[in-house]
Amino acid sequence: MTSPREAGFRAPAEWAPHVATWVAWPSHADLWAENLAPAREAFSGLVAAIVDGERADGEVVEVLVPDAESEALARASLPARRVRFHRVPFGDIWLRDTGPIFVQGPRQGETGTVRFRFNGWGGKYVLEHDDRVGERVSELAGASHAFAMPFVLEGGAIDVDGAGSILTTRECLLNANRNPSMTEQEIERAVLSAVGGEKVMWIDRGLLNDHTDGHVDTIIRFVAPGTVVTMEPRLEADPNRAVLEAIAREAAALVDARGRKLNVVRVPSPGCITDDGGRVLPASYVNFYIANACVVVPTYGSPFDDEAVELLGALFPGRRTVGIDARGVLAGGGAFHCITQQQPRGAER
Repeated sequence: MTSPREAGFRAPAEWAPHVATWVAWPSHADLWAENLAPAREAFSGLVAAIVDGERADGEVVEVLVPDAESEALARASLPARRVRFHRVPFGDIWLRDTGPIFVQGPRQGETGTVRFRFNGWGGKYVLEHDDRVGERVSELAGASHAFAMPFVLEGGAIDVDGAGSILTTRECLLNANRNPSMTEQEIERAVLSAVGGEKVMWIDRGLLNDHTDGHVDTIIRFVAPGTVVTMEPRLEADPNRAVLEAIAREAAALVDARGRKLNVVRVPSPGCITDDGGRVLPASYVNFYIANACVVVPTYGSPFDDEAVELLGALFPGRRTVGIDARGVLAGGGAFHCITQQQPRGAER
């Protein structure tokens, strides 16, 4: 099988221009219970932020809905402009992980998709239809090439800078519940082949109680080639104090595919965010989504919300930075990056 990299495809950075953002309307009351309405409110704010404004390069938001009833509810809640609906069954809304990764080809306008085996985050949440979402989105997007990789990977487990460097965590990619027969070197080669990278850079572990086993998109993200953002604990009682300090140390020691040591920018951690039962949730400002015209930052009712939004906004000049309460979505385990998947414009080469 020819890999995406061998065929000349690569995943661009998230800040590269998009034609669309793919999302799925929160629909399953049995999963979300009392958090369904807050999750829908946060989701609606995200979509409104993406389509707001009159920029010529504004992307379309492609919304998956499982049935007619859900579509009617979504239509009543979402903007009418630049939003399209698709009847596709899905288990839950985490399209960063269940959807395909979009890649650019070597020719003008050429876009492909790369999908992976999906096993419910190591068998923890195996929901009907989630293992088919990647294939359906690939079909709907009309990708010129659709690659299917024979190993387990979720999109939130990696972050790319578009210049050959890939960030990930050992806690996730080397976890025995993903690809137990593959060595670290084999996983590196597989990931590089899938998304067209040159170097994998490893962080050890992620946040407390993260059911994804340490997805990198909650702890450290590229904001430009050679520059990453991660979090800083401001409170002594921050439940992730030790791991956040370790992440910053590890990141400062990394060298990217171009031979540069990373420039590490830190924003505050939201601190201790819990559910109604007192369980610590994996809240992260780093789980932002970069759209063409804006950056959508999750907030949590923390005293550090405004500062985090301001600091992240300074990293993306030319884009509006929007903070949206993500506690409803966090109740399900993630935030705005987890529920989005960008479709880049075709290669401009």
